[in-house]
Amino acid sequence: MSASSRLLRPSGAFVLLATACLTIMVGSAIVPGLPVVAHQLGLKGLESWLVTMPSVGVVVLGPVAGRLVDKVGLRPGLLLGLFLYGAFGVAAPLLHGPYVVLIDRFLLGGATALVMATGTGLISTFYDGQQRLAMIARQGMAIELGGVIFLTIGGWLASRGWWYPFSQYALAWVLLALALRYIPVQPKQAGPTLEQDAAGMPRELLRVYCAAFFSMGCFFVGVIVLPLRFHEIGIGEALTGYFLAFVSLVAVGFAALMPRLASRAGSNTTLFVAFISYAVAHAIFSVSDALPAFFCGAVALGAGFGLSVPLVNHLTVEISSENRRGSALAALSMAIFAGQCIPSFMQYSPGNTAALFRAAAAMGLVVALGLPLLNQFRRT
Repeated sequence: MSASSRLLRPSGAFVLLATACLTIMVGSAIVPGLPVVAHQLGLKGLESWLVTMPSVGVVVLGPVAGRLVDKVGLRPGLLLGLFLYGAFGVAAPLLHGPYVVLIDRFLLGGATALVMATGTGLISTFYDGQQRLAMIARQGMAIELGGVIFLTIGGWLASRGWWYPFSQYALAWVLLALALRYIPVQPKQAGPTLEQDAAGMPRELLRVYCAAFFSMGCFFVGVIVLPLRFHEIGIGEALTGYFLAFVSLVAVGFAALMPRLASRAGSNTTLFVAFISYAVAHAIFSVSDALPAFFCGAVALGAGFGLSVPLVNHLTVEISSENRRGSALAALSMAIFAGQCIPSFMQYSPGNTAALFRAAAAMGLVVALGLPLLNQFRRT
């Protein structure tokens, strides 16, 4: 065990893993009751932006968060990020109208960027070598398990009151108290930055970032459009939350299988299977009107996520050099959250929810076929 990892006890590692769950909660907390929540907040017709505006905040405010972390340090940055995350998260039900609500969600994204940068930076500080890789893998699993937990709780809370799901954001304040207690002051080390320094970055990361961007786009089309589709056919918020939690649970299972598949078939084949799974899932959703068929699509959707997202995290660590790993991981986070914005722009396309699913199926198929071509271009 390295000297740095001995400074972080299991309780501190738990806090860092629990903090990682906040990245999935930023959008998923309100997804099960999305149509009702949007109506109550005065955003009818802008439902998807409630979920994806924090992603915009991550992308736009990420460099600002990176500079702030460089100035104040990792641990103080984490504490500040957790405080702001809770504050902006629970404030939304007190607001009304598209401008103030979306500004609040945008700033919530900035707080999320701060939490992401410091959480990954602290892992890089307290863990070395294989321990670091193992901890990053656990971080990815924690995010997916967080999806199961928060979607399930969010659906249950939404069925009891439209504003109840926002109470989940107060978890950040609980983690703030735990971080104060269990995250020690780390050894002096340069903090991570969210600004991507292109010079010296391996060209192979372009393929990884593209895969991350489109993976989250394919996944979040399902996460955002499925509640709208279920609302159309009379399925309630609680069942919607349980269904989306099932998708996340499937993703956890496939994430556990991913290392074996990647080692045997290679990362290229694994990503190909992931995006074909996305295409199959959305093709099923586009023609389904009964729950059994939707559950078949849920398995494919979870497979796409579970096989791709942990793999791009692993590839980023493997490809990037030691002195640029924090910056590479931060850029990956920005690619992931940028991909979550895809559904918001797709909603402006003509057609109903079935048309959106067909477009997402086409996107998954094009990416599955295009990534190998991008890999060949990289080699030339």
